[in-house]
Amino acid sequence: MKNFALIGAGGYIAPRHMQAIKATGNKLVAALDPNDSVGIMDSHFPAAEFFTEFERFDRHVDKMRRENHGNRISYISICSPNYLHDSHMRFALRSGADAICEKPLVLNPWNIDGLQEIEKDTGHKINTILQLRVHPSIVALRDKVRAASKDTKHEVDLTYITSRGHWYLQSWKGDLKKSGGIATNIGVHFFDMLHFIFGELQQNVVHHSSDTKAAGYLEY
Repeated sequence: MKNFALIGAGGYIAPRHMQAIKATGNKLVAALDPNDSVGIMDSHFPAAEFFTEFERFDRHVDKMRRENHGNRISYISICSPNYLHDSHMRFALRSGADAICEKPLVLNPWNIDGLQEIEKDTGHKINTILQLRVHPSIVALRDKVRAASKDTKHEVDLTYITSRGHWYLQSWKGDLKKSGGIATNIGVHFFDMLHFIFGELQQNVVHHSSDTKAAGYLEY
């Protein structure tokens, strides 16, 4: 059994992380969120320590590490807003834990280099959530494409339409600097899926980008 901490316990996706931690026989021992509406924790790990201030959470995690306590944390799940992922992954690695981070890992691709350096320095690892890579239909399609002629280019028209209430644009998700925009916040899984199926990206052209729509051309 491994001990987990969770950053962003009040967020939309956090309950799924709690469910996964419990379903895999592991234990949530500490959680952080500036919003204290986290009653969902009672359904999974009511005994977990909870913090609304990062500084106190940091001190608790560090104390568990230095004392080699039974609740020393092995993994930190990161469900915070996108623009904080980079900082929180660095915190996880420097705290002697591996990170499990929601997408996207970073908003600026050059930040990946710094994270790789910290991985090497600490010996700990960053993992992200790429659930479409294990979807049976996607795996089957990838196998079919791999078995086809390498000289063949496949033309794919991918359209994804989803509804969001007025709250979306008023939250951090509607702030380009915090979420990376709709293509980064919502479209990232589909970009990864296409890369998983068709291979390395060769060309990327943006035709349209606004708060609620994005369109473009990708060639693999």
